[in-house]
Amino acid sequence: MYQPREHFQSGHRFGIEFGGAVLSFERVADVLRRQWPIIAVCTGASLALVIVYLAMAQPMYTANARIMMDTRQTQVLDKDSNASSALIDTGYVDSQVEIINSDDLILSVVRRLKLTEDPEFNGSKPGLLSIIIGKLTSLFGSGEPASQERIEHAVVQQVQKNLRTERVLTTYVLSLSYKARSPDKAAKIANAIANAYLVGALEAKYQSTKRATEWLQQRSLELSEQASASDRAVQTFKAENNIVGTSRGLMSEQQLSDLNTQLVQARAATAEAKARLDRIDTISDQDVAQSTVTDALNNSVITRLRAQYLDLQAQYSDWSRRYGKTHLAAVNLANKMDELRKNIADEVRRIADAYRSDYEIAKSREASLEKNVKELVAQAGNKGQAEVKLRDLESAADTYRNLYNNFLEKLQSATQNQSFPLSEARLISTATKPDRKSSPRTVLALVGGMVGGLCLGFGVAFARELLSDVLRTPGEVEDELGVKCLGVLPDIRPPAKAGASDLSRYVVDHPFSRFAETLRNIKVSIDVARLTREIKVIGIVSSLPKEGKTTVAANFAQLVALTGHRTVLIDGDLHTRSLTRELAPNAKSGLVEALNDPASLGYHVQRSKETGLDFLPSVVASRMVNSADVIGSKAMAELLKVLREHYEYIVIDLAPVMPVADSKAVSFLIDAMVYVIEWGQTTRSALQESVSGSEVLQKKLLGAVLNRANPKMLKRIEAYKGKHHNSYYVEHA
Repeated sequence: MYQPREHFQSGHRFGIEFGGAVLSFERVADVLRRQWPIIAVCTGASLALVIVYLAMAQPMYTANARIMMDTRQTQVLDKDSNASSALIDTGYVDSQVEIINSDDLILSVVRRLKLTEDPEFNGSKPGLLSIIIGKLTSLFGSGEPASQERIEHAVVQQVQKNLRTERVLTTYVLSLSYKARSPDKAAKIANAIANAYLVGALEAKYQSTKRATEWLQQRSLELSEQASASDRAVQTFKAENNIVGTSRGLMSEQQLSDLNTQLVQARAATAEAKARLDRIDTISDQDVAQSTVTDALNNSVITRLRAQYLDLQAQYSDWSRRYGKTHLAAVNLANKMDELRKNIADEVRRIADAYRSDYEIAKSREASLEKNVKELVAQAGNKGQAEVKLRDLESAADTYRNLYNNFLEKLQSATQNQSFPLSEARLISTATKPDRKSSPRTVLALVGGMVGGLCLGFGVAFARELLSDVLRTPGEVEDELGVKCLGVLPDIRPPAKAGASDLSRYVVDHPFSRFAETLRNIKVSIDVARLTREIKVIGIVSSLPKEGKTTVAANFAQLVALTGHRTVLIDGDLHTRSLTRELAPNAKSGLVEALNDPASLGYHVQRSKETGLDFLPSVVASRMVNSADVIGSKAMAELLKVLREHYEYIVIDLAPVMPVADSKAVSFLIDAMVYVIEWGQTTRSALQESVSGSEVLQKKLLGAVLNRANPKMLKRIEAYKGKHHNSYYVEHA
């Protein structure tokens, strides 16, 4: 069963899918063999254009100068600058490239070197191409003479066109290259542009510093007046509001702070006096002779009196035990003890009076301080708004004074920079006279032309192949049909000026030609197939008309007959009957009549005396509507049965598959079919549509043959077979 591309995909060749077609290495080689003239023509044309260009091109010379961007030069006077400040933004370097290419800088170079008077720029010695362009431009111009400004602008554009400025990798170096017809002029203009850039950078920095200095001077005067006015406003406001300042702030604030401190101390002293008074009142209610009372008071008088009291108490206890409490000595001791207790009580009362006096004094002092604080707080509340405004005035005065000091520092720095203008750029490589031309580069141009021509040739060649849907090689046929290609038949049609020739007997006239040998190969393939199955009825078929199947059928049948085999050739194309017109134009009966009476077959067959080939023509008065039914009828089967008994080979020239259904109708009666494909004309789409429409036809396909191959192209395609491949062929009789 026919399956498109299955044979190729299941094979062992390697390829890639491209544009719907499989592109293998074998096919690439085939394309190169077939299309090498196109590749050669494209390469030759490209080289010719390059040679013409090299002959007409004006030699150009390129001079190069290099400029280094270095901010460390500007830090000579700045001792406090850090190393990190020497870094340059990459955007700054790129901006310098645009400055070098700017119109104003190039215009200054044009005027200084008087390039408008140079023949290379003013067009006084134009080339052929320039003359043609100038003539064409004049047709659309106003015809008025160009002004000096327009001339300078044109020269600036030409200089910019020949100038190339770029950053060297990721460094801070700018490469400035200029291309001119003269090496001296190239170096001269390149150095002039570099110097103009350096001078322009210095001038721009000087002007910028000058403008900054003037503005700083004017602004410093304004700030000085504003600072003085602010100081005067502060002093005037203080005088109007009786605000006196000290080293620690305002006097009122200092007084209030001191009084607060004294008030805190007075409150502490009052609390301490009150605590002593409360303690002495508590002790007064107790026995003053107790040790806890005397120890709490810690008074030397009371301590001495208590010691005497304790001695008397000891004697009293001793005497009372000895002599009794009524004894005069005991009574005297008791009286003395009462007197000592009374003295201690008097001393305690005296201490209490002293504590009470201290407490009253502390309270009086605390009240006085509280009164003074309240008075100062009241005064501070009245002056609060004035102090707020004073602070605003003082803040404004400090701000203006700081701004004035900062501007004085910047003015001093700007004045120094104006006195010592330094540029961030310096020339590190001066342009020298080039010793060789930069363009055109002959070797590079030739190599580029050759490579470009080869690429163009390859592109055109593969475009023709990949965009083409036709078949040219046996491999392509096998990929499409999945059957073996039995050979490639060269085109045997004579040139138009050579006149007509009988192509149906080409194998008779040219028995050793490639055409004849290819047909013999078809016969061998059929004979090999006959070893495994019966093959007598052989159909010759094609997809479309005019693909040469009739010529193939006639020559194949005659070739087989010449070998001594009984062979009959049948014209099975009831529509065109071209084979009948070639071999038996005067026939009166043929296939149709034989179908009606197979027994009368011998009356309709015509034999060639030269080859012994029997031919059954097709003779019809007009085109048959039911030709498919006739060719595939039971009568046709009976006729073929009769022919099988008398002939070894039965060759039928069938109608094309796509236009009519005759071949499909008779395919089940055919033992094997040979498919004729016109080389370089039959498309893959037509072939697939023709074969896939009939399963029986697919099964009966023995092989295919490429017909009408271009002999010259065929030699290129088969170049891999060697130059002696065709030595056995004799194309002419």
